[in-house]
Amino acid sequence: MNRRALYKACFQMDGANGFVEGMEQYFADHPRSPSAVRQPKVSKEGDTFIALLGRDLQHGIVGLGNTLENALRAFDSQYLSMLRPPEAQPTVAKAQVRARP
Repeated sequence: MNRRALYKACFQMDGANGFVEGMEQYFADHPRSPSAVRQPKVSKEGDTFIALLGRDLQHGIVGLGNTLENALRAFDSQYLSMLRPPEAQPTVAKAQVRARP
């Protein structure tokens, strides 16, 4: 069973058919996005949707949002920011010290 079919089966078992349809639509609209490629686990806690890739919120890449689309967009943004190198720190030029003869 491919990954997408596995996710779909899991969400259908949980009665979350809206998740699957929303995810499939987002993936179709953004086929090369990190969420479409990596397909994070999506859940809902209260009014917040959570897209998670990794073992937990502290050690994974996470996107939070008040809608499924917002959570997937936040996940994409977080994923891409993890790939960018840290900004270069400006270096302070050291004064050259000349030895006196």
